Amino acid sequence: MANAMTCEVAVVGAGFGGIGMGVGLRRAGITDFVIFDRGGDVGGVWRDNTYPGCSCDVPSHLYSFSFAPYRSRRTRFPRQSEILEYLRQVAADHGLAPHLRLGTAIDEATYLEDQGGWELTTSDGQRVFARVVIFAVGQLHRPNVPDIAGRADFAGPSFHSARWDHGQNLCGVDVAVIGTGSSAAQMLPTLAETARHVRVFQRTPHWVLPKPPADFGPLARMALRLPGAHRLYRRALYYGADVVLAPIMRRGWSARPAEWAARWYLRSRIEDPRLRAKLTPDYPLGGKRIIFDSDYYSTLTRDNVELVTAPIARITRDGLLTTDGAHHRADVIIYATGFRAPEFLVPITVRGRGGVLLHDQWRSGATALLGVAVPGFPNAFLIAGPNSFNPAGSNPGMKECQIDYIIRCLRWRDRIGAATIEVRASAMRTHQEWIERAVAKTVWPATGPSWYKHDSGRVTNPWPASARTFDRAMRRPPSESFGTVPSDPATPDRKHPKRVKWTRKSAPSVQSEEPTVIPAE
Repeated sequence: MANAMTCEVAVVGAGFGGIGMGVGLRRAGITDFVIFDRGGDVGGVWRDNTYPGCSCDVPSHLYSFSFAPYRSRRTRFPRQSEILEYLRQVAADHGLAPHLRLGTAIDEATYLEDQGGWELTTSDGQRVFARVVIFAVGQLHRPNVPDIAGRADFAGPSFHSARWDHGQNLCGVDVAVIGTGSSAAQMLPTLAETARHVRVFQRTPHWVLPKPPADFGPLARMALRLPGAHRLYRRALYYGADVVLAPIMRRGWSARPAEWAARWYLRSRIEDPRLRAKLTPDYPLGGKRIIFDSDYYSTLTRDNVELVTAPIARITRDGLLTTDGAHHRADVIIYATGFRAPEFLVPITVRGRGGVLLHDQWRSGATALLGVAVPGFPNAFLIAGPNSFNPAGSNPGMKECQIDYIIRCLRWRDRIGAATIEVRASAMRTHQEWIERAVAKTVWPATGPSWYKHDSGRVTNPWPASARTFDRAMRRPPSESFGTVPSDPATPDRKHPKRVKWTRKSAPSVQSEEPTVIPAE
């Protein structure tokens, strides 16, 4: 391992997961860690998405870390620039700058059995040896650009919403927007004000619910001056999402009232019955990500905006041809087509014990214990891994649960004197069986293609229960699911990064358990 960088922990990704993990490591007394990110700044998805109107549909007070809670009395829903600035501030306040290696992509990660650690290879060929690797690249980081016939023939500018071309002047031109998800809904009002004509190409309609104003009113601002008001409001949002929104995914008590509200909202905003029929989904509310937006429907009724529902046959030099034979002229094409979310960790090549490729194991859909760990990959952890996306609440909160769990796993590993630990295959099987039973009770299996699903049909991304259920599951002792590895190298006389000295700020203590050896499989 000569000439290689060494560290105790390597974190891949500097979005909410990576920044939160860095703070968790420092609070636990671990300072020998590096956070890698391919981008030139922290922020992840909030760094990459700069399209007009980009914002979050989760309230600011809930869309923040518990150790750095949002305290503004101005903004109810955070805009992209505000979230990015928040993450920059968290990184600065917690001294993460010396640990950041920005502009450095990780291409490969290989477990070295004779050394009990991971060798990472960067895009510029540098090697890094880490005892532990934590992948915090998230789920919404790889733009999905559909392979439509003739795409390369288009003569004008075209780009994905997550790769917005700010050099393009859209004033007075014809714009084609492919896709009708949250990104399209958010950018459409600005495009309609700027472009000569906007055509929105819809494959599947989405359920839409109105979104409260982005900023607090004067009464709310006064209320938030009261002692403890911010904390109370955050708790109310957390429990409200869990009690009201989460049951929608399982056709629980709130599903029918919520769907009635969505239908009423559609009727109240769209008078034209033909347009209203085009915008009415044929799947249950929650089957795809719900759009929270108060301007989308009204923008679709503008004279210079047109909704096209005929499938796209091909892209031509100057527009798009649909299957009904119509040609739709376009000067610019914007792909608001989401992300390749089910392709976890792509394009990183990850090799575990015995040289097993992680993506070979995930060929029919990714799986991981609580979205955190995979058998056969010792000392490797995930943040926001398979089936850990919360479609009805705060994902920074879900990531915090995973961060705390990873810290406790590392703490337990050091206390039992092991160099490496790994989730047991039996624990993984039990967990996956539960996931499949829980998913079967949701609206997702019966809904068509979405970024919640792998091409195989397996639901790989969302968590199929409440946030409180996830929190309780993450509080279990690591020894219930993890064990040491049979080939674990002896640690006393090996040269490797120094062992962790835990501080009082570390994760809660766990009961004393005997290590369980993972059988060779």
